[in-house]
Amino acid sequence: RAGRCRIAAVFSGGSYEEVERWLRNFLTSHAKREHPRIEIVLDAGDERAGRSSGARLRFDERVSDLLELEYREVAEHRGELAWCAALAASVREQARQLLAAAPVPDARAR
Repeated sequence: RAGRCRIAAVFSGGSYEEVERWLRNFLTSHAKREHPRIEIVLDAGDERAGRSSGARLRFDERVSDLLELEYREVAEHRGELAWCAALAASVREQARQLLAAAPVPDARAR
């Protein structure tokens, strides 16, 4: 248990930019487990600075619904396994939905 607390302390908190970078890497890692061409589009413009981030998954021209993430929540919980597992599951589900909506390529077109 002490080791787990130390790990959480290392990853929790951080500046808005550090948390945003962690979030982008985390979301990208889990989305690409469903398909390597899925990209993360992170909306963290001036109106969100220091408060939140919005993320969408993009596959070709298809884009997922917006995933809203509060900065403070991500900063406080990014070192917690259960919270990260839930976020990863959500991102992977969005990725699967995005892929299911994509047209199936015609093998005869080659």
